Amino acid sequence: MRTGGSLVVESLVALGADTVFGEPGQHALGVFQALAGSGLRYAGFRTELNAGFAAAGFACATGRPAPLLVSTGPGALISLAALQEAASASIPVVVIGSQVPSAGLGGPRRGFLHELPDQRACVAQVVKSAGTARHPSQIPSAIARAWEVALTPPHGPVYVEIPQDVLLAEADVPPVTGLTATPQLPAPRPELIRAAAADLDRAQRPVIVAGGGVVRAGAEDALLKLAEKLRAPVATTFGAKGAFPWLHPLSAQSWLEDQHTTDFLADADVLLVVGSGLGELSSNYHTFRPRGRVIQVEADPGKLEANLPALGVHADARLALAELASAVSAREPDGAAEARVGELLTKIRHRLQDLGTELALVEAIRAALPDDAPSFWDMTILAYWAWSAFDARVSGAMQSAQGAGGLGYGFPAALGAAVALGDQRPVLAVSGDGGAMYGISELATARQLGLNATWLIVDDGGYGILREYMTDAFGATFGTELARPDFVALAESFGVPARRSTPEDLERDLAAALAEPGPNVVVLQANPRMFAPTHLVT
Repeated sequence: MRTGGSLVVESLVALGADTVFGEPGQHALGVFQALAGSGLRYAGFRTELNAGFAAAGFACATGRPAPLLVSTGPGALISLAALQEAASASIPVVVIGSQVPSAGLGGPRRGFLHELPDQRACVAQVVKSAGTARHPSQIPSAIARAWEVALTPPHGPVYVEIPQDVLLAEADVPPVTGLTATPQLPAPRPELIRAAAADLDRAQRPVIVAGGGVVRAGAEDALLKLAEKLRAPVATTFGAKGAFPWLHPLSAQSWLEDQHTTDFLADADVLLVVGSGLGELSSNYHTFRPRGRVIQVEADPGKLEANLPALGVHADARLALAELASAVSAREPDGAAEARVGELLTKIRHRLQDLGTELALVEAIRAALPDDAPSFWDMTILAYWAWSAFDARVSGAMQSAQGAGGLGYGFPAALGAAVALGDQRPVLAVSGDGGAMYGISELATARQLGLNATWLIVDDGGYGILREYMTDAFGATFGTELARPDFVALAESFGVPARRSTPEDLERDLAAALAEPGPNVVVLQANPRMFAPTHLVT
């Protein structure tokens, strides 16, 4: 018998899905029964939190929405931290949540297992939109709508809940085949493009800040063309790693938490910000004070001028950059912009000259990792370094939890990418020992699915970045030191190969692990320091 659960699966197949993430639950069994004979690949994780992070990693690796199945009550709530990251980082995830039977919706407390007063309202505070399918015939349209909204800029997670009885009810409709979802891309208004192009043509010191919207829109070629026509330096935000060639003479790289870069951006007479809201991290903790004209191109209207006054252009980054690149006049190269970039990077290197060990760790990881292999970084000191110092080389190849900043992101997100990539290339996850404990159960998932992912765990005995923050602010720490397991022995107990490494041997050991098929763990015993914060400079 075909059921509401069958309609869920048929809808996902019709929309082009090939993989589903999740964890079973009592109210969701109607979907899981339908999955069994569907041909969809099921990637089951040990917690809904990690399944959510994995779905985000899959979406980052493929550019396609990742279907995520969560159960009722605790299952839905546990996933919220991962959905917050997806929302903050504009990652398309289509969440299909089960619900208590229909009789329990709408207010009465019937005492069903997992019952919440309003589950949809809980999730709606986090996701882009949330809805309920109350009859089997509503399921295909609800899922198609969620798919379309998830892919319409700004991308993000969308939630559809379906009561248990609806998932189990007989489906009195033909099999789903003709389902489509067409995202709407906001096109720039012509008068705004003309005004922005005129400002850029008049500029003596134009600079471009490229944000994550450039990567999501596939706007890298248009960005390069515009920058070279204008002879404009380009700084990339932490969410846009790889969007502009790292070693290009016009690349100001990603040192956005450095006061020299803050000053460099502030000195632009016209600053073009594309695909970024210039939030806390991208503005050096809101210390950035531009002295010239700001033009902001942003697909999310809520971010336009949210932090700085600007000529706001509500548009998809690729569409806007392509039109700007055609509209502006080409300048003759005179070496002035390149010289300014070189001077900036020299100042930054000079400030970091006593932190060679930390830079060497980032460089060792870069040397060990194939250029096209994606990496996923948890909230750990090395990730903070990588935001500024890591050359991603391929657009979108470096992902981190810098959207919402929750712990536990790195390993499950990398596993989601590994599900997508299979044997094509390895995937790297980087975690501290504190963050690693959030995802340690997913070693079983990595082993069960044979995922080609290497996990670098930096063991410094606690929450290293919080240790530094507390020491700097208060002169002492509290709650930052952690008892932790023998990560090598623990990984091996899951049947996952593991090895210990040192800063001196990291490049060799990590390269060897990445070259081996299947999951692998490298444990680095090190205590990296963070560079001094410049946003505290007055």
